[in-house]
Amino acid sequence: MNAAEPIHLRPTAAAAPFLPMSRTEMEALGWDCCDVVLVTGDAYIDHPSFGMALVGRLLEARGYRVGIVSQPDWRSAEPFRALGRPRLYFGITAGNMDSMVNRYTSDRRIRSDDAYTPGGEAGRRPDRAVVVYAQRAREAFAGVPVVIGSIEASLRRIAHYDYWSDKVRRSVLADAKAELLIFGNAERALVALTDRLAAGEPIGAIRDLRGTAFMTRRGWRPADDWIEIDSSDVDRPGPVDPHPDPYAAEPSRPAVADGARPVRLVPAAERIASRRAERARSVVRLPSFEAVSADPVRYAHASRTLHLESNPGNARALVQAHGERDLWLNPPPLPLATDEMDFVYGLAYARRPHPAYGDAHIPAWEMIKFSVNIMRGCFGGCTFCSITEHEGRIIQSRSEASILREIEDIRDRTPGFAGTITDLGGPTANMYRLACKDPAIERACRRLSCVYPGICENLGTDHGPLTALYRKARQVPGVKRVTIGSGLRYDLAVRDPEYVRELVTHHVSGLLKIAPEHTEDGPLSKMMKPGIGSFEAFREMFERFSKAAGKKQHLVPYFIAAHPGTSDEDMLNLALWLKANGFRVDQVQNFLPTPMALATAMWASGRNPLRSLRRGGEPVTIVRGGRQRRLHKAFLRYHDADNWPLLREALKRMGRADLIGNGPRHLVPRPRVAESRPAAARHSGSGLRHGGQRRPR
Repeated sequence: MNAAEPIHLRPTAAAAPFLPMSRTEMEALGWDCCDVVLVTGDAYIDHPSFGMALVGRLLEARGYRVGIVSQPDWRSAEPFRALGRPRLYFGITAGNMDSMVNRYTSDRRIRSDDAYTPGGEAGRRPDRAVVVYAQRAREAFAGVPVVIGSIEASLRRIAHYDYWSDKVRRSVLADAKAELLIFGNAERALVALTDRLAAGEPIGAIRDLRGTAFMTRRGWRPADDWIEIDSSDVDRPGPVDPHPDPYAAEPSRPAVADGARPVRLVPAAERIASRRAERARSVVRLPSFEAVSADPVRYAHASRTLHLESNPGNARALVQAHGERDLWLNPPPLPLATDEMDFVYGLAYARRPHPAYGDAHIPAWEMIKFSVNIMRGCFGGCTFCSITEHEGRIIQSRSEASILREIEDIRDRTPGFAGTITDLGGPTANMYRLACKDPAIERACRRLSCVYPGICENLGTDHGPLTALYRKARQVPGVKRVTIGSGLRYDLAVRDPEYVRELVTHHVSGLLKIAPEHTEDGPLSKMMKPGIGSFEAFREMFERFSKAAGKKQHLVPYFIAAHPGTSDEDMLNLALWLKANGFRVDQVQNFLPTPMALATAMWASGRNPLRSLRRGGEPVTIVRGGRQRRLHKAFLRYHDADNWPLLREALKRMGRADLIGNGPRHLVPRPRVAESRPAAARHSGSGLRHGGQRRPR
């Protein structure tokens, strides 16, 4: 199957009530074996918001027998034998989250629960689950190919900084010793791979699929005419050759003397085609695993280069040495077209957890069971976020008809539905059908964000299709209300006041999530987020339209503490802004360096990969110490009495003791006598305050 061939080329096969998790279920379906066994660190919920269900149903629709091994006990290979030997391969994922992010907080503390497990029980998956599951699968059935994927594999596909071990680790592919890694949105690569394996092609010969990575011998090339571009020189970071301008005019023809042989002028279209063909057989060599482990600047450069080679319209293959072998990464997958998105989300999902879980409460399911995913991808490019690295910058949207059908499915098939759709969204609430105005410009673009430092003039920002969708969703019989739960990109929203009016009048449940992240230019520039002025413009619209609708509604702003590039003074200024604007934020967290994010490269290297790294690059302030990280978080919760001693000490050190006092201009009050008593004495008695509610800790 060609990588651009529609994934729904074949008619769908008959669907099982659920993909089987036991031999008994297989026998009921008349199966003697599975073609593919998918292993996941999550509970199996047969819904398109959960990766294993989505790819499992897709392969089922192609005629394959797919089984699920969910949250196996990794201490033994026996649970991996539950469905027998798969005919084609094991597909391994950690689940919808990276297993380390799932288990540990930004302060490296173990989380007390797991939203993807029945009962919210923690500890049902191992650390670095992809590696552990792959090892057990090989132990269970030697010789069966192992393919790894989903977000943990996707974001760890090259040598990467790992926050929990505080070191640069090898590609997860090298550690898992799998035959193939599929990164990004996997539908095209997975269907092509499965078809070719079913046709008898050995997995070791499948080296041409977009969105895949594999280990190979040093110096391997797909063909003799491939060109290797050395990008390991830190004085020459980023793209090595300029991109052709698709609108370049042909130069005027010079006069030709009598008898002279005319010079052939190559047309612009031919020049562009030639350059594209050359790029298609080029590979960029990143600094080796050993080099990026030893040299922070080279690590930042490798991160910069990978992100510059992320547009599927112009990205080249990448190669990175790991010891005596090479890690080869093909260009990213091509986005799904609207009809393909409709096909994937319209498959025969049961839309509920597998019956094996009984009535167990699964928090992640409870959160999304009345919501609809209308798009994927994000062109925001926020450096602390991994959505772009996994789903890409090109927005892939479903059709209006497909979304309305899913709303009807929720109404008719989801137990407990009382008339409220809790979200029409995705990675961002309001990027539905937003795209570059010209496909040729989109293919050639190398920008890391379409909205930073300002909104690109080539980006369409018309929210009309989304506004129309909201209106039609409200008209579906049986639907009483549609709210928006996904985070809003407010700098885009203010470009379309009619959209903001529609949203605020009909689709806010009293609170609307919004993420300015900071107020100060220093950290905002390292986050690639807009200035606080964009937030102010949106807040004015929000309040005006709420008042016009006769509703009392509030914005819930999210902020990040201790992000690279943030000083103590930046956090103080943010705290003063919060107080001046009447915000008392409760849910705050310190920056968490997740694999592959650009902000993580800043954290690991102390350099800014958003800029040239010549002569060592721009240094970035990093907040590493536990006490300083606690201080930055305390500034966000300046109103919490538990934080006042730490804040008073910091304000004195910063020469801002004038902010300690009991007046309206002060940030924290002066200490009282009671505060000098031991904590146990201060909190003795009932421990209840404010109408019987226990004070949050």
